[in-house]
Amino acid sequence: MTLRFISPKTDFAFKKIFGSTDSKDILISFLNALIYEANPVIQDLEIIDPYNPREVVDLKDSYLDVKALLDNGSTVLIEMQVLNLAFFEKRVIYNLTKTYGNQLKYGEGYSYLKPVIALTITDFLMFDQTQRYLTRFSLKENQELFNYPDPEIELIFVELPKFTKTLDQLESLTDKWIYFIKNAPSLEVIPPTFRQFPELDKAMNIANQANLSVEEVEKLRKQEMFLEDQRGSIVKAKQEGLQEGLEQGIRWIFRFLERQFGSIPSEISQGIQNLSVDQLERLGNDVFDFNNLEELSSWLQENG
Repeated sequence: MTLRFISPKTDFAFKKIFGSTDSKDILISFLNALIYEANPVIQDLEIIDPYNPREVVDLKDSYLDVKALLDNGSTVLIEMQVLNLAFFEKRVIYNLTKTYGNQLKYGEGYSYLKPVIALTITDFLMFDQTQRYLTRFSLKENQELFNYPDPEIELIFVELPKFTKTLDQLESLTDKWIYFIKNAPSLEVIPPTFRQFPELDKAMNIANQANLSVEEVEKLRKQEMFLEDQRGSIVKAKQEGLQEGLEQGIRWIFRFLERQFGSIPSEISQGIQNLSVDQLERLGNDVFDFNNLEELSSWLQENG
């Protein structure tokens, strides 16, 4: 029987899967996979302000989050940013430092401070300096790169567009969780390799649209429509004159291609510069799949 799975990228779905009171085991598996390379470091956690299906979701929010207190005292902020909005990088830092500073109650000393980790999943590209889809940042000395004495804060990013593995290429539990986040709606069955992990199998069953009420399906549909409208507004703004952003996108594509393949032939360079905004956005998503300049040239002939 063919199944239909909802996208974990929407606020309703993400919090239903990872942030409800019944999802603690799912969240433990997910965080161990993405933060600790699937090692069972986290044995227990508390979900702060767990998702309540009766709550009305504010569609003005273009991001979603879950907050958890780990059994070692650390706090993890899990956020998935669907839209690439201005000053997003600053907001990640603000939320992290605000959470860290707000731990202390009046009269408590600094010894009560516990580490805070910000795990951020983006549905767009953030770091053009690397092809890696999972990156980590912490406080280090600039030249010798040794850690600050108390590694109290850490930023972890997962860039979904950079994750291009197919189902049969998934190796680790980390791969499987990222694939689930990115590609759940494209699946028609629960993959057998997912069923080997009880928490991942449970997440897939929660994401099965057949298990949702009519009200939940309607809430999901409205959120998806809202996000598409927001994306459309961003694209329209680009088309109406944000030439600087367009030029930045072209420069990023050229830097990436030059790191991959060296000097770019003039005919390919000209072909890229002649692309429209929509075509450049498609190229930005497809650029990680090219194995050589011939494949890029073929792409330009088909899409240019």
